[in-house]
Amino acid sequence: MRYLALLLSLVIAPALLAQSPSTYRITQTFAVGGDGSWDYVIPDPPQHRVFIGRQNRVMVVDARNGKLLGEVAGIDGAHGVALADGTGHGFATSGNDGSVLMFDLKTFKVLGRIPAAEDADAIIYDAVSNRVFTFNGDAHSSTVIDPGAGKLVTNIPLGGKPEYGASAADGKVYANITDNSEVVEIDARKLEVTRRWSTAPCKQPVAMAIDVKHGRLFSGCRSGVMAVSDYELGRVVATVPIGSGVDGAGYDPATGDAFASALDGTLTVIHQDTPDAYHVVETVQTSQGSRNMGLDPATHRIYLAAAKFGPPPAEPTATGAARRPPVIPGSFMILVVERQPAAR
Repeated sequence: MRYLALLLSLVIAPALLAQSPSTYRITQTFAVGGDGSWDYVIPDPPQHRVFIGRQNRVMVVDARNGKLLGEVAGIDGAHGVALADGTGHGFATSGNDGSVLMFDLKTFKVLGRIPAAEDADAIIYDAVSNRVFTFNGDAHSSTVIDPGAGKLVTNIPLGGKPEYGASAADGKVYANITDNSEVVEIDARKLEVTRRWSTAPCKQPVAMAIDVKHGRLFSGCRSGVMAVSDYELGRVVATVPIGSGVDGAGYDPATGDAFASALDGTLTVIHQDTPDAYHVVETVQTSQGSRNMGLDPATHRIYLAAAKFGPPPAEPTATGAARRPPVIPGSFMILVVERQPAAR
């Protein structure tokens, strides 16, 4: 028996080593349609939904088949969505008029409008403090909202232009400060900035994801790298190359994979070897302009916003920059990316 076991191990081990690593592929494309630009893609795992900011509204689609379930209307410059399940309320930023709409999570009916600040953009919910935090780009601040009453609590100055943020589920909230290339730490109970640190060599950090088990933040930077910070120590511990024009990030604790979606039509997959060591596993070709993503940690699916584009206008802008190609009306879609089992 001992000889047989040894023989089997000699046969099986090389076969296992020969297996190629798991890869990520686009497995479905949901033709959602609808006009207007888009921004953050926010999955809602318990309800199998995805919320997408679409210029003057938030679209809510079924995460399983892409069917439109409803819309949150009346938004002027739709960006992000935060879901406070315990209150039954959702919150959507309306960037052009500096406000936040509170809506019913079942009916999507707007329940109220809360004043925020100029360029209200990203928004998250922190369950520990039971508060909603917006990140107001041009106002250089975070608006804090009571999600039950739907009332403004305060505005916290951040000392720079914030982009996306994350809750550490321990009473702390973190945000990228893009113009200063920093991360700020906010005490969600005291409602003040308690620390800040540089993301160098990363410049212009925008997208953010978090690994609460190991205390790591992932900042997707417009300079073409992802910076990994130890948020207990307040310093960058690693950087890895990513695509150009990043705007989305995610981290899946089940696989130890981090992700960065970029304007150049790439999804960079980065594996966490140790909390301080990372390597790029692969670069998935997605669709030009697919820089916004949302990760569902329950299904491990990645949802990417995409569309078809026409030829760019020949005339440059007033500053001489090339103009963006126009979106072909009705071509908006969601790309579903999933991890494939290793090939044998």
